[in-house]
Amino acid sequence: MLPLLLLLLPAAHGIVQLGYKPALTQEPSLGGQTTASTFVLDQPRCVFDDYGNADIWLVVALASAVSNFNNSARPGTPETAFQNFTDPVQAYMTLNTTLANYPCSKPAGDITVLRVGSETSCAQDVTRPTCNGPLPGPGPYRVKFLALEGSVPVAETKWSLPITLKEAKSPNTISTTRNGHSAGMIAITTILSILFAILLAGLVAMLVFWSSDSCSGSSTFSRPESVTVRRYNTHHVYDQPAARL
Repeated sequence: MLPLLLLLLPAAHGIVQLGYKPALTQEPSLGGQTTASTFVLDQPRCVFDDYGNADIWLVVALASAVSNFNNSARPGTPETAFQNFTDPVQAYMTLNTTLANYPCSKPAGDITVLRVGSETSCAQDVTRPTCNGPLPGPGPYRVKFLALEGSVPVAETKWSLPITLKEAKSPNTISTTRNGHSAGMIAITTILSILFAILLAGLVAMLVFWSSDSCSGSSTFSRPESVTVRRYNTHHVYDQPAARL
């Protein structure tokens, strides 16, 4: 009986269904639309103009749990605490603000977005149940904005489309090939490159040595050897009588 009453409570208060559907920002100058633990939404400008006295909350839920979310759940309780998200809570409430922060006009150059999951300091702090903490997995998630006057829900947007975050690859799934070559081929190529470098270094060293040796030989003069000239007299000259006179 109690669950039925909880489902009927929003209808009894006449909660207004707004036509706005939250979406990931398309701001071209903003990087990191989704990361492994965050995503970026456009702010709901010109959406809650009729609810100036309301607090506007962002509801983040697992995509499979949106139909079970209770609009009458109060923010800051264990039922909607970020620290209990996914176990056992499947939705939490965060980023509360007022209409003053979502004005219809947008100053030129302003980036009007909300980064969901950006607070790391309060992720484990149970005294901050409305912490905008890092999301625990890739999801998918769906979000909506909910306006409360006191603890009474008065208006809500549609749920967003499912949002899936980036997922880090396991080291075991990273390919060891590069440009179509196996790891063995890369190792062989590396070894051959090293051997070629060593051979080239040796060749350069030999050329330097030969060049220095050549220069040394051309600049050093050896002492000339002494030359002995011997005089020879032919025997037939002295055998002639005329030669002895």
